[in-house]
Amino acid sequence: MGSKGVEMDQILAQRLLVEGATLVMLDVPVGTEFGIDLKSWNTADNFKGIKMIPPGFHYVHYSAVDEFGEATPKVGFFHIFKKSEFLVKRWDAKEEDLSSETIEEETVERYKSNLKDLDRFLGCYPYDIWKQWKELTNHITPPLVERCSPICGFVRSALELEYCTDAARPRGGESSSKRRRRSGITIEEKEDELLPDMKPKPGTELRLSKIPCKQYPDGASPTEITKYSLDTSYALDTVLKKLTLPMEIIGEMELAFVCFLVGQSFDAFEHWKKLVSLICGADCAISQRRAIYIEFMKALEVQLMHVPEDILCDIVANNNFVYHNLRKLFANIEMNSELDGRLKSYTTRFSGRLSIKFLWDFSNLQEETEDEAPVVVSLE
Repeated sequence: MGSKGVEMDQILAQRLLVEGATLVMLDVPVGTEFGIDLKSWNTADNFKGIKMIPPGFHYVHYSAVDEFGEATPKVGFFHIFKKSEFLVKRWDAKEEDLSSETIEEETVERYKSNLKDLDRFLGCYPYDIWKQWKELTNHITPPLVERCSPICGFVRSALELEYCTDAARPRGGESSSKRRRRSGITIEEKEDELLPDMKPKPGTELRLSKIPCKQYPDGASPTEITKYSLDTSYALDTVLKKLTLPMEIIGEMELAFVCFLVGQSFDAFEHWKKLVSLICGADCAISQRRAIYIEFMKALEVQLMHVPEDILCDIVANNNFVYHNLRKLFANIEMNSELDGRLKSYTTRFSGRLSIKFLWDFSNLQEETEDEAPVVVSLE
């Protein structure tokens, strides 16, 4: 058994020597934290890049080290490597960052023709994480990467921000002063009032789907508002209709997750949470989007293997939002008479695995907690 595993590794290595891509990184300072996908290292004197990269989607990331030896906020970029691709990037010492300028073709060809001498300065792609990476990203497609990537080309854990005037606020938004005059505000909102209104510098943010602020259509009756407060199907369909393919929402969820897990992007984490809540909160949509729900549960299970449970919890209330959202989803599936046995069977097995791993209790799904009680709009 062991020799067969080694043999398979040798076959893979031989194939990647021919088909694997090469990423050449020029002038990267010694000590820079540099990584690809789920692995990172601190660069040494002769570091020149990574070789034998499996074709497909990858996330290259790095943190520069300042004059005091402290790592700066993480930066990264997506790239879909083709077979035997040869990509060259150069470090800009003045900006203390990778240059966004394209390397001259002549320079690229010179390094490519000198690959045998360059080879010893290239680290091998870490194959031990390749299977995990594929599982985490198997719905991320080239069109999705193109749509969601920041215009600037780099994903930053610390976004560049600028002041947001009332005139620049998205249509339908309100200034903080208007909100304050309109009604009472919470402690959290009072704290937010003390902070300046900021927005990401155009071109630096991930271009992710807009999640509707309202879960019901314009002109909805009080009865309809109550209905859509219990069921996010309308909001989910609104998002899905704007995508090229409905299944793209799973790819976007995967992209947001790896931007958080690898790129340390808090904005991506917040978007991931919104997608989880949106998908789990729908009821009517489940029977119409059965394939999406199967793939959602598969993707979420893989993701939960990579994130500490305490990150999923509200620090103050210790509420695990994934657990509470899954209880809602599992209850909707359990009570939905239109669903076939396959989806219900998969859900039962999925909830069982989560119960064993995380000790989450999915019994008595039809019991509502106080926080999950329906929002009823008065007809008066």
